[in-house]
Amino acid sequence: MTMKTVKSVLVATALTLMVVGVVGVPAQMGGGMGAGPQVAAGSAVDPAKSMDAAVTRLENLWMGAAQAMPAEKYGFAPSAAIFVPGQTVKYDGVRTFAQIVTHTIQANYNAFASVGGVKPEVDVQAIGSLKNKDDIVKALAATFAFAHKAVANVTAANAFQSIRGTQTPVTAFAGAIGHAEDEYGQAVEYLRMNAIVPPASEGRPRM
Repeated sequence: MTMKTVKSVLVATALTLMVVGVVGVPAQMGGGMGAGPQVAAGSAVDPAKSMDAAVTRLENLWMGAAQAMPAEKYGFAPSAAIFVPGQTVKYDGVRTFAQIVTHTIQANYNAFASVGGVKPEVDVQAIGSLKNKDDIVKALAATFAFAHKAVANVTAANAFQSIRGTQTPVTAFAGAIGHAEDEYGQAVEYLRMNAIVPPASEGRPRM
């Protein structure tokens, strides 16, 4: 085995460990959706395949949440009125459910563009004005299709090459996944406030 081959294997393994650390817990919370084929521990995994599996898990979580919220609730945002009397938290300007989803769509395009070195073929800024459920769900599906396309460009050779400064495809990917999961957590709260069980939690035992 040449030194070049050894380096490629080490890079792929490091990337796999990073991806597992970033998305492992949410994947378990999602009931193992999109887990993909089993791979023996310690085996080298192609970076693009590893990232693609993580994108699929995230896609399943988000598409389930977006589809579960009724169209008439896309304008919902929490307000002081639904909490205990006397609480002092201000809710002016809090995002609606639609705005959380469209923000995530825009962020996905921007982040995954850096991961894969590709440009979105849509008007990313215009997505922020979408309010209709059908339009937003369609745009959400499109942004994940873009994410799959972007991660397909990541290899063991370029995974840790600089994009700008110390940012690399791997760190950009970690940021993209982390942000989308943070926003998903907020979306889940909005579902719960409307007595809707997130699809990823359906059928799970109550603790």
